Amino acid sequence: AYCAIFFRKGIIVSDDDAVNGWCEGAEDATLDNADVVETRMSELEGKVCVVTGGAGHIGRAICEALLSEGAQVVAVGRRKPSHPIESDGNRAAFYAADLRDAVASQGLIDHIGERFGRLDILVNNAGGGPPVAAANASPELTQKIISLNLLAPLVLSQQAHVLLIKANDVASIVNIASVSGARPSPGTAAYGAAKAGLLNVTKSLAMEWGPRIRVNALIVGLVHNEAGIEHYGGESGFKRVADMLPLKRMASPEDVANTVVMMCSDRAAYISGANLEVDGGGEVPVFLHLANESSTAK
Repeated sequence: AYCAIFFRKGIIVSDDDAVNGWCEGAEDATLDNADVVETRMSELEGKVCVVTGGAGHIGRAICEALLSEGAQVVAVGRRKPSHPIESDGNRAAFYAADLRDAVASQGLIDHIGERFGRLDILVNNAGGGPPVAAANASPELTQKIISLNLLAPLVLSQQAHVLLIKANDVASIVNIASVSGARPSPGTAAYGAAKAGLLNVTKSLAMEWGPRIRVNALIVGLVHNEAGIEHYGGESGFKRVADMLPLKRMASPEDVANTVVMMCSDRAAYISGANLEVDGGGEVPVFLHLANESSTAK
C-alpha cells in the first residue's frame, strides 16, 4: 500500500490515479511532470524484536533503528536505562535480566511468549569484557567473560527457538560479534575466544534451524564511543587510530544498527550463516603501518 505525493500540485492521490496521471483540479499532472514519492509500509512493521544489551551505546542505536521501522522492541539489560529508548514516536519496553543466568533468560522468553506469543527478531548484542593480560586474569573473570559473550547468547537463542518458529515469516537472529574473534586478541584473550565461538555458533545454528530461522553474525570493528576516547590516549590518539582505517573513521553505533536492520529485512532473505564484517575495510596490519611511517620519515 502506498500513496503518491505530487509536490508541484500539493495533492495526495491514490496509486491508480497516480499511474493514470490524473487528480481532481490538476488534469495536467502526470508522472512526466510531477515528482512522485512512494511511502511504503516497512518490512519490519509490527515485528517483535528482543535486543540484549539494549541500553548500551550500540544496543540503544539498534533499538532506535528497529523502532524507526515500526517494530515492537524489548530492550534487555541488567540496569534500566537512564532515559527511555524511543524513535519516531515509538518506545521500547525494557526487561531487566542478567542473561548469564539461564533461569533469568528463560524468564525473559516466558515474558515475551505471554505478551506477544511469538518472536520475530533476536539481536544478541550484550557482551564485552575488561582488558587484562591472560596471565593475570583469574579463572572467575575468564568464566564470566565467556559466559556473557558466548554461553549467554547461545542459551538465549536455544530458549527463544520455540517462539522464533512461531514468527509469521522467517525469523532472524543477529549475533553481534567482533574482530577480536577473527584475529589474535592480546589483552582480551577470553573475549576474543568467546566471540570466535559465537561466529561458529552462528554457522551451526543457521544449518540446524533453516529454513524457519535465519542466523547471522556481524564482525564489528572499532566503534566510536565518546566515553572511550581516553582509552586511545585522548583526541590525538583517537584520531591516529581512526586514520589507520581504510575509511578514515571508526564505525558509529548507527552503522552497526543499520546493518542489523538490513540483515533482518527481506533484502537479506537468502543470507544465513554469514559472518558479515562491519569494520570499514579492516585494520591495517601493524607491520605495514610501521613500514609506512618509517618510509615517510625518510
